[in-house]
Amino acid sequence: MTDQEQVRQRSVERMSNASFKLMIWMFSLIDFLFPFVEKRLAGFGLQPGMSVVDYGCGPGRYTLRIARIVEGAGKVFAVDIHELAIDAVKSKIARYGLTNVQPVLAHGYNSGLPDAIADRILALDVFHGIQQPGAFLAELKRLIKPDGLLIIDAGHQQFEVARRKILESGLWRIELESKDHLECLPIFPCPIARS
Repeated sequence: MTDQEQVRQRSVERMSNASFKLMIWMFSLIDFLFPFVEKRLAGFGLQPGMSVVDYGCGPGRYTLRIARIVEGAGKVFAVDIHELAIDAVKSKIARYGLTNVQPVLAHGYNSGLPDAIADRILALDVFHGIQQPGAFLAELKRLIKPDGLLIIDAGHQQFEVARRKILESGLWRIELESKDHLECLPIFPCPIARS
């Protein structure tokens, strides 16, 4: 994808600044009234020392909590295409003295992170806004370790639509389906046996 195509793609999928600020306010209210983020994260198998990519991190709603779970030896890469998301995460890093969080401004679907960096990738409440699911899922596969796990939800689309997009990519195998997310393993080519 050329630089111009990346900019065009980013502008299509990136919400307006006003919408982003409204989303921050709504998440703050929801988390105050219905604190479920910790409970949700508890089901994702996160452990101290893990490397986690929070792809589509938004204002860092999950990022701070993930950082506390993986502790100092672990690492959280907070990836988003919106500058305000990166600013919000940087603010949380400073406010809470987080040393294991790295904010990453993605360009299109390219995060710029090294290959096979993540034990877990969380793509929560983002998949519905992805215009090119194959390219998005390919970037996530590039980032995952061979034994890593992608945790993705449908967002604001039908669960079956999200499931179909994942399977049609040919890049991921759905290992587990819960009522609110899918856990996917990367599909890697089998090594060719040599005689």
